[in-house]
Amino acid sequence: MDISSKLQEFGWTLPTPPNPIASYVTCRAAGNLLFVSGQLPWNDGKLLAAGKVPSAVSIDLAQKAAAQCAAHGLAILQHYVNHNLARFSHVVRIGVFVQSDHDFTEQAKVANGASDLLAQVFGESGKHARAAVGVNALPLNATVEVEFLFAVVHSA
Repeated sequence: MDISSKLQEFGWTLPTPPNPIASYVTCRAAGNLLFVSGQLPWNDGKLLAAGKVPSAVSIDLAQKAAAQCAAHGLAILQHYVNHNLARFSHVVRIGVFVQSDHDFTEQAKVANGASDLLAQVFGESGKHARAAVGVNALPLNATVEVEFLFAVVHSA
């Protein structure tokens, strides 16, 4: 399976793995786990969504932004396994941070954008544990940031 082809089935394009915007690495392996740093919803060099949900960004757009973050996580995964997805085992967990108005309580709906895309791409192997958290601010005023934990095998 090729992540890029699978994403195209659902109307998505696999982006180029993004570079860090600060002092960190995009991913770090520990044993059979691949920790992917928080990804922002970059699209053609601009944030797909900026500001708080729902006053500045609708839930629908925030869901699309979360899915865009997932596409970046998948790009990093594919790069890490050198396009050999036989090395991918499953998505273990994602953490979704949503820049929210103080009274907004539907972060889980926003997080579904990322969760649903992962399940579409990988089926049962894409289902995962998750945290969806409301925050008062995110880097560069991004609406959402998503981090990933993938299980991989060392050789296949």
